[in-house]
Parts: sequence; structure tokens; C-alpha cells
Amino acid sequence: MIVAIAPLYRKYGIKRIVVSTYQAVSGSGYKAIDELQNQIRDEEYPNKVYPRKIAGNCIPHIDVFNDNGFTKEELKMVHETHKILEDDSIEINPTAVRIPVFYGHSESIYLELKEEVDINSIKEILEESQGIIVDDDPEMNRYPTPIEAANTDFTYVGRIRKDLYNPKGLSLWVVADNLRKGAATNAVQIIEAIENIKMEG
Repeated sequence: MIVAIAPLYRKYGIKRIVVSTYQAVSGSGYKAIDELQNQIRDEEYPNKVYPRKIAGNCIPHIDVFNDNGFTKEELKMVHETHKILEDDSIEINPTAVRIPVFYGHSESIYLELKEEVDINSIKEILEESQGIIVDDDPEMNRYPTPIEAANTDFTYVGRIRKDLYNPKGLSLWVVADNLRKGAATNAVQIIEAIENIKMEG
């Protein structure tokens, strides 16, 4: 998420983020991959890694729940976004969901920016940002999915559209290979994005 939104934060500022993640089972390790594979083959195969059956299902529960109703994974998104962007004023409302996909995390991201949105400028900024590939042509059914993102180090962005009611609102669909876009690659790209923010501002 940070790789996708950092360039927009630098240009427009961000007031609020509403994000839902759709996370692959590989994020839970090889036992989760095995569980999904076995449940696809056998409908009666028991769930051991997850609290519910994952095959053919979506589970809105990643990590443990806190007293406020958010999970540890969701609160981590809040804290890490504040830390990386060095801005605790951003309001973040996350929902983390596990889905029956082997590799690739997806996110539906809604941003309320501090300035009015111009879609052409948004696309231009993202297209010029390192590590991002814009794949956004609805007429040709072009938008990112985990299959296209697999085995690459890029963050893919599509379904870029303005809020129907709020001129400062923007929706994005973001996808990346959660294993390839893990700690090392992600750290480098985030550091580069933050350095650019500091240099320009």
C-alpha cells in the first residue's frame, strides 16, 4: 500500500485511508498453502491453520483480535503507515481478509486527499514512480490481478477512479506478489519513496 500511495501523499497529502486487503494464503506459510490445496481436492479436509475453511471462502480475520475489534494485522497497517510516512494525522480504517489465492495480496484502497483529484495527474504520477506499474484500461478489461503480479517485484495499480461525491476522494486497486514484494524489495522502495519526499519538501 505504501509504495502505491507515497507518491500521492507527496503531491496531494492524505487525510484518510479506508483499505480492505485480500491476502493470499502464502502469507501464512507453507502449511496454509497445503491446507488450501487439500481443501480444494477434498471438501471434508479439516481447517487447521485458519479458524474457518479457506477453500471457496473469505475470512475477515488475520492475526488476533484486539479489544477495539480490529486485528493485530489491521492495527499494524495503521502504525506502519504512520511511521513510514512520518504522519500520525492520517486517519486509517483497515479490514484484512484472507482469500483462497495461493500467491499475491490485493487491496482496495480509498484515499481522501487534501486537494481535489485530477485522474490524469494521478495516473501520470503513478506511472512515473519507481516500482509501480499502472494497469488500468476498463474498456479492455485491464486491471491487476494476483496472477499477473506473480513472480514480479512490482506493485500494480488499476481501477483508478474519483469518488462519485467527494472531489478529493480517490479509489485504487493495488496488487503485488507478497513473497517477491516482501521485506527486502519493499524496504528499498519505501526508503527511496521517503527520500524523494524529504528532498522535495
